Amino acid sequence: MPGYVALVLHAHLPYVRHPEHARSLEERWFFEALWECYLPLLGVLDRLAADRVAAPLTLSVSPPLLAMLRDELLLRRFEDHLRRLTALAARVEARFAGSGFAPAAASYRARLADAARAWEALGGDVPGALVRHAAAGRLELLTTAATHAYLPGLLPTPASIRAQLRLGRRAFAALTGAPAPRGLWLPECAYAPPIDADLAAAGVRFTVLDAHALTLAAPPAPPAPANAAVPVLSPSGVACFGRDRDSAREVWSRDVGYPGHPAYREFYRDVGLELPERELDGEIGPDGVRLMTGLKLHRVTGPGPDKAPYDPARASAQARAHAAAFVARREAALGSIRGAPAPPILVAAYDAELFGHWWLEGPEFLEHALRRLAASELAVPIALGAYLERHPPAAVVEPAASTWGGGGYGAFWTGPSAARLWRHAHHAERAVFGALSRCRDAGGVPGRALDQAIRELLLLQSSDWAFMMSVGEMVPYAEARARAHATRARRLASLAQAPSVSATDVAWLDALCALDPFLAELAGPALRDAFDPWR
Repeated sequence: MPGYVALVLHAHLPYVRHPEHARSLEERWFFEALWECYLPLLGVLDRLAADRVAAPLTLSVSPPLLAMLRDELLLRRFEDHLRRLTALAARVEARFAGSGFAPAAASYRARLADAARAWEALGGDVPGALVRHAAAGRLELLTTAATHAYLPGLLPTPASIRAQLRLGRRAFAALTGAPAPRGLWLPECAYAPPIDADLAAAGVRFTVLDAHALTLAAPPAPPAPANAAVPVLSPSGVACFGRDRDSAREVWSRDVGYPGHPAYREFYRDVGLELPERELDGEIGPDGVRLMTGLKLHRVTGPGPDKAPYDPARASAQARAHAAAFVARREAALGSIRGAPAPPILVAAYDAELFGHWWLEGPEFLEHALRRLAASELAVPIALGAYLERHPPAAVVEPAASTWGGGGYGAFWTGPSAARLWRHAHHAERAVFGALSRCRDAGGVPGRALDQAIRELLLLQSSDWAFMMSVGEMVPYAEARARAHATRARRLASLAQAPSVSATDVAWLDALCALDPFLAELAGPALRDAFDPWR
């Protein structure tokens, strides 16, 4: 019998917004992802729709990313960034005209022009475009916890887990205008048995786990091949899909993954690091720090430092060849599965930002893989929810504790490097919960302070800060964000309970709400009752 392939992308960035800086280095993460990943992904969906290619995709979009995609300040700054980068690309193209780098330089001008046209066509409304594709059946949208918090084991109390799950779904609905989705992407694909009941109580009907969560599931469990090829039910009734290991290795592996092919664009050679500063026209960070611009003119070439010029045509042909190989291997893998209780499904799940940012050719690969899957009789493309409607799982197992990174068991988020973060989170949670218990129904300035204390606590709980600390990237920024959110949450909790409030306190609260407007769409009971026991 034919099987299914579900391509699943998880789109998430930490909530970064710095109105106090005209050109924040960290805001560039968002701008880069917009023009390199999210707009090209919409282009893929648009072209498939125009050609009537039926190949649904599953996409999880986090509330922090949605909030940034709705932020007028960030969207205006993105437009400024796109204009500056387009001007830089024109200078780069002129500089390398007639050289071996000319095709690469010209390709960036074209990419940026495509991004500008796409942005204008959709009026800067990326969430709205995603919802339209979802309504047309080309896309299934999921979401995740409110601030992408690492749920198993480290959030101090079950109340914080409840709030992260409830508010993640509420935020998605508030920011998109669409109903809260049935599926939820677990932050860092992290699962542990104690959160199973919380997922079900929050209304989550299905999720994706790393493969070893199912192959190591507690008895009674079906044979390992079936665990890897069909979803199962958790004890609380949440359908759990296992991530396909081979699909992951073919794309993600440092040694054999597709992005490492010699023809593809080399990520780490950027004109921002190599051109004379006078030619970069302001694309220099604080204190003269050179920044990546996204304009990279070399190809991977090989493991050494010597890199050849990037050839866009050759890279495009290679992306098509890799898409063909990817689909052929999924067809072969599905054909080899025996004994599954339902048509097997291979879940190929990745970070969305891989496609276009880290792997420039990723969106093209994705488009051609979807086109080939749509034409396949052996590997049918399907969204996760649609599969469950056709083939509801029956086997009940207890999935094992697991993550999709850090060796598979959460070392990046629970190891010694991140320990200092959780101390801040625990203290801040106690302060906010104390305020909630004493002045839950507060209005006016105390009520605003209580709501903002909740938002600061949620931002503190983001898994991104622990990840940065553990991998040694942007550690001072991660530490500063953790300290700032913890300090603000505690002060706000005190302000919410204060017998009187000074004009200075009100001015500080106003400034803070303008600085961190995350989840400003939710206030009062919509925020506060998220911590309550399940009802």
